[in-house]
Amino acid sequence: MTHLSVEMLAADAIEPITSAGHVQLGIAVLAGIAVIVLLITKFKLHAFVSLIIGSLVLGAVAGAPLDKAIASFSTGLGTTVAGTGVLIALGAVLGRLLADSGGADQIVDTILAKAGRRAMPWAMVLIAGIVGLSIFFEVGIVLLIPVVLLVAKRGNFSLMRIGIPALAGLSVMHGLIPPHPGPLAAIDAVKANLGVTLALGVVVAVPTAIIAGPVFSRYAARWVDIQPPEKMVPERASDDLHRRPGFGITVATVLLPVVMMLAKALVDIVVDDPEHTVQRVFDVVGSPLIALLTAVLVAMFTLGRAAGFTRGRIATTVEKSLGPIAGVVLIVGAGGGFKQTLVDSGVGQMILDVSRGWHISALLLAWLIAVAIRLATGSATVATISAAGLVGPLAADLSTTHAALLVLAIGCGSLFFSHVNDAGFWLVKEYFGMNVGQTLKTWSVMETLISVVGIGCVLLLSLVL
Repeated sequence: MTHLSVEMLAADAIEPITSAGHVQLGIAVLAGIAVIVLLITKFKLHAFVSLIIGSLVLGAVAGAPLDKAIASFSTGLGTTVAGTGVLIALGAVLGRLLADSGGADQIVDTILAKAGRRAMPWAMVLIAGIVGLSIFFEVGIVLLIPVVLLVAKRGNFSLMRIGIPALAGLSVMHGLIPPHPGPLAAIDAVKANLGVTLALGVVVAVPTAIIAGPVFSRYAARWVDIQPPEKMVPERASDDLHRRPGFGITVATVLLPVVMMLAKALVDIVVDDPEHTVQRVFDVVGSPLIALLTAVLVAMFTLGRAAGFTRGRIATTVEKSLGPIAGVVLIVGAGGGFKQTLVDSGVGQMILDVSRGWHISALLLAWLIAVAIRLATGSATVATISAAGLVGPLAADLSTTHAALLVLAIGCGSLFFSHVNDAGFWLVKEYFGMNVGQTLKTWSVMETLISVVGIGCVLLLSLVL
């Protein structure tokens, strides 16, 4: 019965194309990605719709019947949303509670009050790192821009000296650390261990953020010496609040899901017995769903109630947090559908076959593929999901740690050289009042530094782990 079921499942999937069809598969991949790039950049079509069309083009050029291509895309979309959609939603709720309660402002004000003038860029990257753990990149920018502008103005700093560290901290978290959408989707595609990926992600993130943030900001401030634009200083969330949560409890709430997931990873290493009671308990406690759900429930009290929110206000905050992420969830889901179409059409196996003759590590190959898709599409999330689908088969022979490093290599590649086809590029340009050339010399170079330093750290770790 099991054998029959497997045969039936195999019949429903897109028939893998043999080595004789490698050229056709390669053309199919290029055609699918080219269509996605063209629709996003030239025709300004939403990434969700572009990914659907690109997936169908990929399947058609690969020689798959259209109904099989549709089935593959739908399966991938459903699996990805089921695996990451709930986590993205919970992360959004936690981030909104942190912002609306004034908890983010409390972290910012406390650290800045204790930081001297020379330490200010380091304080900014620390703030961005903490806040960026549970907040999407775009939300983090909106939260931190008022602080960046005010600190630069009051302290008579170059805007780049303060702004670049904050952007670096947010960007590194966005690209490397779960529960952000890209890393979560890559972990799911590569079948990596989330706790190990999180732990190694922190190890890679710290030096990467330091070099691309406080260190690079010295040079960025010389290349582009601008003052904060007056018109871009919005009011802060906590300005209308009578009270806000304390610094310690706010940081503890933000770090709670991270600690829970890291605890699971540590127990997995120390106990290493799936049937052991302790490991089974931590498998539940440290699962991303339980960790984030716990953090959200705790945040309703430690952040919401501490800010004086009524039950109705907390419910409204939760409701408002879910609307803006609908697009993110759909893009991630469609990216998963594109990834599944790649896998079912045999593209992953093709890359595995072709790369066997190359003298290049799987980590570097994954980074290069993510870089290419990032440069083409401008989307870090699309680059992460697509690259993970392409190199997923390479993880089959990797150890737990190297599978986690594969995820991080993809994440690093997805941040390479943000330019005019990236929404983040324009967001930074407008908020900081720069022209295109200035944005390229600061933001784009910073993103490239994050990508290059990050993959360097990943490759070094691969030598010792």
